[in-house]
Amino acid sequence: MSTQKNVSGLSHERIETSNFLMIVLILIVLLVGGLVEIVPLFFQKSTTEPIKGIQPYTALQLAGRDIYVREGCYNCHSQMIRPFRAETLRYGHYSVAGESVYDHPFQWGSKRTGPDLARVGGKYSDEWHRIHLTNPRDVVPESNMPAYPWLEKTAVDAGSMPAHMKALRTVGVPYADADIEKATEEVKGKTELDATIAYLQVLGLALK
Repeated sequence: MSTQKNVSGLSHERIETSNFLMIVLILIVLLVGGLVEIVPLFFQKSTTEPIKGIQPYTALQLAGRDIYVREGCYNCHSQMIRPFRAETLRYGHYSVAGESVYDHPFQWGSKRTGPDLARVGGKYSDEWHRIHLTNPRDVVPESNMPAYPWLEKTAVDAGSMPAHMKALRTVGVPYADADIEKATEEVKGKTELDATIAYLQVLGLALK
């Protein structure tokens, strides 16, 4: 019994006094725990299949999503409504994984400085969004959101859209050849402001 305690004590002491060994064991524990938590999600239909009404983004909406990410809108605006009464009363139906199966990466998040945008689609007119993005204080005087006037002056990069959609198709977004072929023409002549508004106006419509 005494020998077993000594061996156990030496092993425990060795782990605690060796930074390298401690780091390796912590990483192993985190890896195993992460796999146990994450792997089952890949086999649940609720997280891998789109909900009814969800369609892949059009070329213009996809361009708008890219701009949304590029400009860092996700730093202040969540797209995750939590399943709590205060959340659903303010923002609407809570977010479900099936809404975001075509989003790579999805825009859920824990930080929310500005309003949640998961259900913003159809809430305001295109003109309201146009004014808001150009100068937020014109429609929300207390807003601390920066203005994005350059979006109205910058054309969407139409030539990049087919390659982008092909890349998304390789990870499961069901774009047809016809969708990809007409992508350039669909966004031709559109501004980045047009694209951003198109993206915002489609958010959350399937669960409204």
